[in-house]
Formats: sequence, structure tokens, C-alpha cells
Amino acid sequence: MSRLLPAVRLRVPTDEDAHAWHRIFADPEVMEFFGGGSAELSAYEELTARQRRHDAELGFCLWTLLDESGEVIGFTGAQPWPEGRTGPAGEIEIGWRLARSAWGRGYATAAAQATLERLRAAGLERVVAMVVDGNERSVAVTRRLGMEQAESYELPDGRTANCFRLTLQERSAR
Repeated sequence: MSRLLPAVRLRVPTDEDAHAWHRIFADPEVMEFFGGGSAELSAYEELTARQRRHDAELGFCLWTLLDESGEVIGFTGAQPWPEGRTGPAGEIEIGWRLARSAWGRGYATAAAQATLERLRAAGLERVVAMVVDGNERSVAVTRRLGMEQAESYELPDGRTANCFRLTLQERSAR
């Protein structure tokens, strides 16, 4: 039996969203699989600015995630895997990070599905998701999206990140 997913809205991050992300991601539970600590506000200001550039240049980014009432509850979307970082170089990574209060309610899956629709429309052929060992909630989202686990990477801090892959559309014949 599948449950009805909540309505979500994705928007290009604004300057104000940097403040919301900073507040939401100050929660150590939220950041458990992302290094554990809170970042400075300036890091989120830079991140939201980078996402606006991605959206303008690529047609996709890590969008601000809003719940049914219009409340910012995190982000979801996709971005190129950062050069020089351990992981799937040259790939487009789909990701999500939600406020603790939004966990377990279907928001990550609903938003990730909306992201996949946008990425297919943009012509992307495939995406990856990197999930650190132990992050069972995110593994569950990858499974609901139909992603399959591929390779694993040892991170500089000694943790293992598993790469999940999904083909969005077959490569077109040219």
C-alpha cells in the first residue's frame, strides 16, 4: 500500500533562504551525516548564490523546499559533483536535506520525485545520490526513487559513502 505524498513546492533559493537554511541546519541531528556541525551563515549565503548560478546556467540546482503552508523546510535538487571532492566526478548528484520537523512525512520523496521530473525535462540522462553509511532514511528515499547502489567511496574523514545511480532516459542516437 503506497501512501499519498505531501504537496511540495521547489523554488530557486533566495537571499532570505540562506537564513532559513542556516537555522534549520543548525540542528545536530539534521547534520549527523553531513559532518555533524553547523556552518556559518556565510556558507549558506555562498551556497544559495551558487545554486542561483546553477539554475541560470544549467536549468537545475538545489532548490528551496517549501511545505504546503509555504514554510521553508530544507532543500532538494541536483548539482554537479564538486571537482576535487572524493566521489563520482563528472556526475550530477541529486540530494535533499530537511528540517527535523519534516522527517518521516514523505517530503524528501515527494521533492526528489519532482526534482527527477525537472531533470528529465532538462534532458539529463542519469543522476547519482551519495549516501553516507548509516543514513537509512536517505537510503530509503533512493529505493523509493528506483535508484540502485553502485560503487562506494572512502571519504577523507574515514566514513564510507555509497553511490546510488538512476538512469533518467536512454542516450539518444545522434
